Amino acid sequence: MSRSPHRAALRRLAASDPDIAAALAQVGQPPPRDRPPGFATLLRIILAQQISAAAARSLWTKLTTAIDPLTPAALAARPPDELRSYGLSRQKAAYAVGLAGDMACGRVDLDRVAGLDDEAAIEHLVQVKGIGRWSAEVYLLFALQRPDVCPAADLALQTAMRRLKRLRRLPDSKRMYKLAEPWRPYRSAAAHLLWHYYATAPVD
Repeated sequence: MSRSPHRAALRRLAASDPDIAAALAQVGQPPPRDRPPGFATLLRIILAQQISAAAARSLWTKLTTAIDPLTPAALAARPPDELRSYGLSRQKAAYAVGLAGDMACGRVDLDRVAGLDDEAAIEHLVQVKGIGRWSAEVYLLFALQRPDVCPAADLALQTAMRRLKRLRRLPDSKRMYKLAEPWRPYRSAAAHLLWHYYATAPVD
């Protein structure tokens, strides 16, 4: 397994947060989850919304097998019914075509996004129909490898946080941001650990 890019940040977090230290001791370093910046990664994030990881992988395999290379122009040239035959819902097919069009006309510029600070990058991305704050944050975290991003609306992260902090109920986004505040400027490392903790730690 590749060396975790968050090892040093997690070591610092573990020194100040006993719960992080305990989780790290239990499940070990999270595996790398980085993805290349660009259209394909942003599209994949949109398509993965509100479906299981297995369903998202299957959909993505079908789409990238049928459209290779997967570029904005190539996707925009396919009729919506064809996209739906690969497993996209009507809504996600519309989002995919919309993103392709936004990129083709320059309304969305991912090269520019890479040079913006986190909040400005998120603001630029959420102008795309189908991209909310969660999708934008995940793009910054996985594709741009920003060090201090907290996708607070992520259900897996919320579930892991509830277990990690022994909360009585699932924290909402507002409470997630508050709980993660002490982890600045390493919230991305904490998010990677929480995903790993959610996936591998046995449920009590």
